[in-house]
Amino acid sequence: QVQLVESGGGLVQAGGSLRLSCAASGIIFSINTMGWYRQAPGKQRELVADITSGGRSNYLDSVKGRFTISRDNAKKSVYLQMNSLETEDTGVYYCKAEGIRGFVHVDESWGQGTQVTVSS
Repeated sequence: QVQLVESGGGLVQAGGSLRLSCAASGIIFSINTMGWYRQAPGKQRELVADITSGGRSNYLDSVKGRFTISRDNAKKSVYLQMNSLETEDTGVYYCKAEGIRGFVHVDESWGQGTQVTVSS
């Protein structure tokens, strides 16, 4: 059983910063890709950023230069440093892990989500 637990969301003023963390638990030998998605009210969930076990990252165009994704493979954790936050960044942020190798292979697992609210 793989679980992802997120933390670090909250309320911040525009221009401020937040750091999200996500830790995977369970019997896990490796995780291929870890990433962050977000869903704003009335909108579809979208990829914000992801990163492979080798460190290759990918970002949504609107967050490039403001957000930085990183991971600690030993801790099975992924982080999202969000700077210069904008009201459009408001939403529920979900952690996702793909290609989880343990005693059994798990294609993907999602966290429960953490709310990020950016006020003007």
